[in-house]
Amino acid sequence: MRAQGRLPLVLAGALALGCAGPLVEDCLRGDLDVRYCDRDGDLVADPAPEGPVRLDPERLIFAYTPVEDPAQYRDVWAGFLDHMAREVGRDVLFFPVQSNAAQIEAMRAGRLHVAGFNTGSVPLAVNCAGFIPRVMMAEDDGSYGYEMELLTHRESGIESVEGIRGRTVAFTSPTSNSGFKAPSVLLEAEFGLVPERDFATAFSGRHDNSVLGVLQRDYDAAAVANVVIAQVLARGVGSYDDLRVLYRSETFPTTAFGVSSRLDAGLAEKVAQAFFTFDWEGSALDAEFSEDQFVPVTYLEHWEVIRQIDVASGTSWSCR
Repeated sequence: MRAQGRLPLVLAGALALGCAGPLVEDCLRGDLDVRYCDRDGDLVADPAPEGPVRLDPERLIFAYTPVEDPAQYRDVWAGFLDHMAREVGRDVLFFPVQSNAAQIEAMRAGRLHVAGFNTGSVPLAVNCAGFIPRVMMAEDDGSYGYEMELLTHRESGIESVEGIRGRTVAFTSPTSNSGFKAPSVLLEAEFGLVPERDFATAFSGRHDNSVLGVLQRDYDAAAVANVVIAQVLARGVGSYDDLRVLYRSETFPTTAFGVSSRLDAGLAEKVAQAFFTFDWEGSALDAEFSEDQFVPVTYLEHWEVIRQIDVASGTSWSCR
């Protein structure tokens, strides 16, 4: 079964000039789109060769995974982007993306150079847009990640996972790992519960919408990344006492930050080093996130469990 359809070309008009890709080359590429090669077998696109495909822009464009208020995160990332600009010697602009599809299409078109992609969209970004994950946020001790939690309201009458049978469960979006793919696979594998057969589904669009929906009793239950729960409750809309956790998964990697494979290799390395040299203490990132540093990651190692979930759920990484 193929759960992921054709990627919407939501930025077709604005990005049309950047949509021309490299000529198809006879090379090893695995699951990568035909635009890319993977000669070393690390599952990500090789850096673009010399020529018109390689990007060496005077101004870098940065995007952070779609959130409830993209404009809010412009200020959160401002200090870091100033630091990156000094490190690479070029201006760096924040691009407030509205959806995963828009973010992936922007990088595929060559209009987005540096980005953070949420956990579940990373495989599609890697294979369709030539994204190369380089770093991830982590705690001081090097620990990282989040869990998928299946939440319900304490007054919903649902006391266990089996209790969602015949009820409505909210997912976030089809590209989300913890908001759709992981819970769909785990609920069927561990409890024999299949969406639309054993329970009705709704798509909230975002993790914070799902948490709010449970608090306000719009949904009987919801699958979310647990790191979002505290952020929502900090707004004063409810408390942990209002919620019941029915299920908690193993730990998954968080947002991957990296570069387009089309970016000049020397410039791409300077970008990566800017993450490692950033001083978190007292920064807006330090205030916004619970993590304290950036650590190196590879798609081959750190996204193995996510790829397994995608395969089990029938998700396609094709952009056509």
